[in-house]
Amino acid sequence: MSIYISGIGVSKGIAIGEAFVLAREQPDATQLTLPAGEINAEIKRFKKALAQANQQLHDIKNKIAKNTADDIIVFIDTHLLMLEDPAFNEGTISNIKEHSCNAEWALQMQGERLVQVFNEMEDPYLRTRKDDVLHVVKRIQSCLTGQEQISTGDDIYRGKIVVADDLTPADTIMMQHQKVAGFITEFGGPLSHTAILAKNLGIPAIVGLHHARQLIRRNETLVIDGFTGVVINSPDKKSLRYYRAVRRDDISKRNLLNDLSGKPAVTLDNRQITLHGNIDRPEDIRLIKKYDNTGIGLYRTEMLFIELNQWPDQKTHFKTYKRIIKALKGKPLTIRTMDLGADKEIQDTIAHGPMAHNPAMGLRAIRRCLKEPQDFMPQLLAILRASALGPVRIMIPMLTNIEEVDQVLALVEEAKQILRDKKVAFDEKVPVGAMIEVPAAALAADAFAKKLDFLSIGTNDLIQYTLAIDRIDDEVNYLFNPLHPAVLKLIHMTIEAGKKAGIPVSMCGEMASDTQYTRLLLGMGLEYFSVQANALLEIKHIIVNSTYKNLQSEVQSILQVYDNSEIKSRVQQLVNLL
Repeated sequence: MSIYISGIGVSKGIAIGEAFVLAREQPDATQLTLPAGEINAEIKRFKKALAQANQQLHDIKNKIAKNTADDIIVFIDTHLLMLEDPAFNEGTISNIKEHSCNAEWALQMQGERLVQVFNEMEDPYLRTRKDDVLHVVKRIQSCLTGQEQISTGDDIYRGKIVVADDLTPADTIMMQHQKVAGFITEFGGPLSHTAILAKNLGIPAIVGLHHARQLIRRNETLVIDGFTGVVINSPDKKSLRYYRAVRRDDISKRNLLNDLSGKPAVTLDNRQITLHGNIDRPEDIRLIKKYDNTGIGLYRTEMLFIELNQWPDQKTHFKTYKRIIKALKGKPLTIRTMDLGADKEIQDTIAHGPMAHNPAMGLRAIRRCLKEPQDFMPQLLAILRASALGPVRIMIPMLTNIEEVDQVLALVEEAKQILRDKKVAFDEKVPVGAMIEVPAAALAADAFAKKLDFLSIGTNDLIQYTLAIDRIDDEVNYLFNPLHPAVLKLIHMTIEAGKKAGIPVSMCGEMASDTQYTRLLLGMGLEYFSVQANALLEIKHIIVNSTYKNLQSEVQSILQVYDNSEIKSRVQQLVNLL
């Protein structure tokens, strides 16, 4: 009898194969009190486990293909760095000494402290970085207890669908090396490392499928539908025929999309659309190029701050930007100045006071930079220097009023004068633009457009602020609605302001990467999209199969509708035109 189980589809595709159920849960450590004479021996045991965990990760890294993208390898490198981090090793050793306890208990205490730090962050991506902590703790605990890790030997996962509580990046990469068919995990979400890696590696995956290991038996035939998040346990012949056909169609579609790589995004009526990618790190360029040879419409520089755990100096900024520009080979780069907030503190900013009661509305992004221009100036100087090496734009996040715009432009001019005095090359006409992600900025877009060179709509925050809801709060995130008429009007207002002023308006938020909104946005007049790497070709496919002019009148009528269900229905009709 077939059983249908629902989870969260995080990597598109269909997988059919036998279940390989992993039962590797790490039990809570038991606290043991040790005599004073055994403390040094316990510290040595912990250091031995650290060395063993380090060797395991290096062994896995050495086994994966030489042409594996840097953005994938970086997950293992992150765990290797964490094994050397004093927060792990010295913190755990301090716990052993202070509490005269066993290494397992000391490590568990330290891990819980670090997880708490990430749990207090509002940013959903950064909060999932606690997964790194949990995975590294689990690996060290396994070395301490002698528990077996994922096999790196024979291809025991080839063609199988792995069912697990969770998977570390090393697990995921090793299984991909062994040609696993798909993944199912009981925990995790769309931003978990398993989800990100599965998507990047092209492996169908479903996460958040609670109690999966109780519902699925080893060697049972499974079907994973990564599009809908559905798993079929012991499918009948009719279901198998259907999903095999879907899988064939999906492979054909992917081949069709691959044919679009490197080709211009031009509508059926010859309207040229600019399609760029979003990145967090220089390594992400490899992933962009995997899909399409295009520029970068959003480089989120705050990850550089967070990974260094301090404000980078001008040299560090410049070196990073130079690396990206070199990789882009003449393609444009839009650098967003840092968007650190009260929920994303780094060591250099701890002294600024307690965390804000509402971090999303606190001292974040350009507000912090304007308050502390001496810390902001190194980034501006580095961006300007980088502009001499290739086409670069400066994008300012979280602007809310014209006074802030004037302050930013004054600082940019001050930075230019510093470089002129030192006879350092830069682009005198480097474009400066604003992120429109606050309703006040959208309402004042006409005024912004008169002073700036471009605008870029950040839909994630714009929707959150417009609807007064926290999109990561389970109690209210059902209200997060990109199609709310107020949101659509603010987006349209911003696009129109740019056209009136003769400056480009792009969109770099999640809405731009969602294929169900592409035709709606084209109909609003959006001609510049900046999207996640894995959405580049799907968005382009829709663009080249759309008639720009025909969408204008249809979308204008949608903008007059206030009923959410009707808006959703009419937008879906646009999607179905393809």
